[in-house]
Formats: sequence, C-alpha cells, structure tokens
Amino acid sequence: MLRLDKAYSAVLFDMDGTLLDSRLVVERVMTDWANANEIDPNALLAVSTGRRTIDVVREFAKAGTDCEAEAARIEAAETTDVRGIVAIPGAVELLNQLSPGRWAIVTSAGRELAIRRLSAAGLPIPEVLVTAEDIDHGKPDPAGYMLAAEKLGTKAEQCLVFEDAPAGIQAGLNAGSDVIAIGFASPDHPKPDCPLVSDFRSIEFNLN
Repeated sequence: MLRLDKAYSAVLFDMDGTLLDSRLVVERVMTDWANANEIDPNALLAVSTGRRTIDVVREFAKAGTDCEAEAARIEAAETTDVRGIVAIPGAVELLNQLSPGRWAIVTSAGRELAIRRLSAAGLPIPEVLVTAEDIDHGKPDPAGYMLAAEKLGTKAEQCLVFEDAPAGIQAGLNAGSDVIAIGFASPDHPKPDCPLVSDFRSIEFNLN
C-alpha cells in the first residue's frame, strides 16, 4: 500500500489504461487500420497508448493521406466497439467518493469516445472532462493537465495525477504535478519515472 502524506487540491486522471481497461478494443481497431494501410500493427500499438489518435496517424500514415479523415474513422470504429471495456479495480469506488469539483479526466480520446467508454465501464462522467478536441498539443505536452487544473480552480502543481502510459506520465510531470502510475492494464510498459501501483486499491492520499 502506497500512502501519500501530502494533501492535494484536486485529482486528475487519465482514462484509458488508468481508470478503465480498453486494450481489447484498441488492439482490434488499430490492428485493422494498420493492416488496411500496410503498417506493422505491433509497431503502431507500441507507441499508440496514451496519445491522440491524430498524432499516431500522422506518425505512421503514408504521404498524401488525409490524416484527419483517417483519425475520424478510427475513433468512429472505437466508439461503436465497447466489448471488453472494464473499470480498473478500485476506480469506481474512488470516483464515487470524490466531490465533483475536486477531480477531472484528461484523455487523448475524443469527447464522444470518452463518454462512451466511461459509461461502458460503469464510471461517472466528471464535470471537467478534457479531451482531444480541447487542446492543440497532445501528451506528453502538459496542456491538458494544466487546462483541467484551471477549470477546477487550482494549479497543476497542487494536483495529483494518475496515469499509465509513458507519454501521459511525462505530461503530468511536465505540468508540475505529482504523478502515480497505474500498472494494471500496462504490464509491458517500462518502469516509470514516478511511483507505481497496481490499481486504486493500493494507494491512499489526501485532499485539502
């Protein structure tokens, strides 16, 4: 059990891999897109976690590809596919204990996709939900976490961030937040530059 003595003003959560496990959906959809575009699925999946779909498409798409259109197709496919999406252990209980104005979600997913997945996992929709449409630069840029903190009336330096992917962890650190990595859905990720716990049953923290 990891216990944090510091009191935080708010808690900021990543979504995929942190609050919910969507690996099965992501693997299905991204593998289909990679195969259709003659891209190595393993190479694509290795770097897609925690990043905006448009950023991944731009990295792998061939010259002349309409990346915006391709990203939209991928997100549409992911929105209609919720098979196998489940909450990370302890996530539902934790979110139900937090006051609405003390937590937010910062995700690389689009808003429609985020709401669809949260609902499928039985998780509440936060008052502050920062999605891909709200920022110009995705993780590891800290913009999403800084925006969420601002919307909650605080600063990122006073927030605790929960993440899973390297890009997201770096985004939280770049924002000046304390970051805790959730390893339940990311067992293959390299050891993070922050404390690591399996799931939300393994940590205790305080809000001021």
